[in-house]
Amino acid sequence: MKNPLRRLIQLLPVIAWLPRYQVAWLWPDLIAGVTLAAYAIPVAMAYATLAGLSPQTGLYCYIFSGIAYALFASSRHLSIGPTAAISVMVASVAGKMAAGDLSTYAAIAAMTAGMVGGFYILAWILRLSSFVNFISESILLGFKAGAALSIASMQFPKLFGVAGGGDNFFERLLVTVQQLGSVHGTVIALGVISLALLVCGECMFPGRPVALGVVIIATGVVSAFGLGDQGVRVVGYIPSGLPDIGLPSLQTGHIEGLVELAFACFLLSYIESIAAARAFASKHHYTVDPRQELLGLGAANLVAALGHGYPVAGGLSQSAVNEKAGARTPLSLIFASIALVMVLFFLAGMLRNLPDSVLAAVILVAVSGFVKFDDFKRLWRISRLEFNVALVAFIGVLLLGILKGVTISAIASILFLLRMMAKPHVAVLGRIPGSMRFSDAERHASNERFPGLFLFRIEAPLLYFNADTVSSTVLNAIHKEGTAVRLAVCDLSTSPYIDAAGAMMLEHLEDELKQEGITFKVAEAHAEVREILRATGISKSLGGVSRHTALADIVEDFERNNKSSLPTI
Repeated sequence: MKNPLRRLIQLLPVIAWLPRYQVAWLWPDLIAGVTLAAYAIPVAMAYATLAGLSPQTGLYCYIFSGIAYALFASSRHLSIGPTAAISVMVASVAGKMAAGDLSTYAAIAAMTAGMVGGFYILAWILRLSSFVNFISESILLGFKAGAALSIASMQFPKLFGVAGGGDNFFERLLVTVQQLGSVHGTVIALGVISLALLVCGECMFPGRPVALGVVIIATGVVSAFGLGDQGVRVVGYIPSGLPDIGLPSLQTGHIEGLVELAFACFLLSYIESIAAARAFASKHHYTVDPRQELLGLGAANLVAALGHGYPVAGGLSQSAVNEKAGARTPLSLIFASIALVMVLFFLAGMLRNLPDSVLAAVILVAVSGFVKFDDFKRLWRISRLEFNVALVAFIGVLLLGILKGVTISAIASILFLLRMMAKPHVAVLGRIPGSMRFSDAERHASNERFPGLFLFRIEAPLLYFNADTVSSTVLNAIHKEGTAVRLAVCDLSTSPYIDAAGAMMLEHLEDELKQEGITFKVAEAHAEVREILRATGISKSLGGVSRHTALADIVEDFERNNKSSLPTI
């Protein structure tokens, strides 16, 4: 009986934490939920319009996905909803596929959410939570900065009241500048004033729903002065209540074309979500289960699809609002969903005069935090290679768009990993003075070297695509030694794995060194590496490999034999 119950608790963590829920947490969770709803109203509507969907679609996403995620969540603070980058990716693909048909457009967006949910569930079943770690923080830094500028270029025309146009960041910026002569004065006044209020409000009242206050003021001004009839574009009619629940209906051709988009959304969604979840878990001293998050985010996206929404993720900014407002458990997400339902039923009509320029201002402020020049400067100081990879992702998004930018980011991340593995650092070792430990002699000139003894360490797995590089590096280093080498020892303590090609390389290296009169040994090999060397039969030619063979022992034996061979006076 315990095993089924334990499995059920693993699937639905709410079963574990809800019975232990304390009454003292209820008020903080309620306040956090209402605050999150206040933040979500303008942001969700803005992101939905960015995705090319009706504003209420963003609210539907928050309502349905928040409830589903709360049931499966391992994070206490992560808030689920639409994000700017995913909104633009959906718009870039759905617009072309729908060919102007609004119902098809909405169905494509919902189906994408369903497919993203499917990818999540598949990744959960196959235990693939660690695979997203192939996307490094450097890649995300460049991608997010490029996405923020790309999104901003789409919002400038709405902010200035011009038509806009162009296919990438540079074209959109150029077209907007060319159209500045026809700006609508009232529109730009509303947008710029709203932008200024949002920026000042974020500085003066961090963590508060400043955007909601700006939206209320702008909507009131438009309603009072009838600006909607004077050329100011507004949101328009928002239906009250909730949408019908059901699966989107699409042709097979549409579904096949959405696989690339859905995978890109899945990849970006999980990376953003798990990064935010871990940040808050670290701050509040609890752990997040990356695999459980796959299940929670999968459920959130599947439910968003049933509610005619589009792909969702755990955003850092919205989660920060939830956390700063005092959330103690995922129950705050359910309270936020209830508050948003109340808004849709009783206050939807009040939002019809919300100006598009104000929504553009909300998006601009939201994405401004993605451009972090200080992080680029820090990366330049730490690693030029990683800086260049971040730069590739940044430029790729600006030139090719967000969807292709995600693909470029993934490819760049894998190439970066392969490049590091293909040319591993081979350290020539020396003994640390006063100890029996060894480190890189090139970095530490005070390390003790032994004439006739060559110690080296391969600081990476030894694999088929780096074996030749390691072999040539070792031979070149040995040939540069000032004293003829009699014994070469390979320290494998930092090589967690070795494949057949790597093992063959060690055998060939032993043969080449033997022809030059040099003995070759291996030390400090891990258990799996020792098993592979024995299975391939190479351990015999190396004189055997054992867990008892320590590098310090080999050095002591060499010193002892070296002293005994010296002539006595």
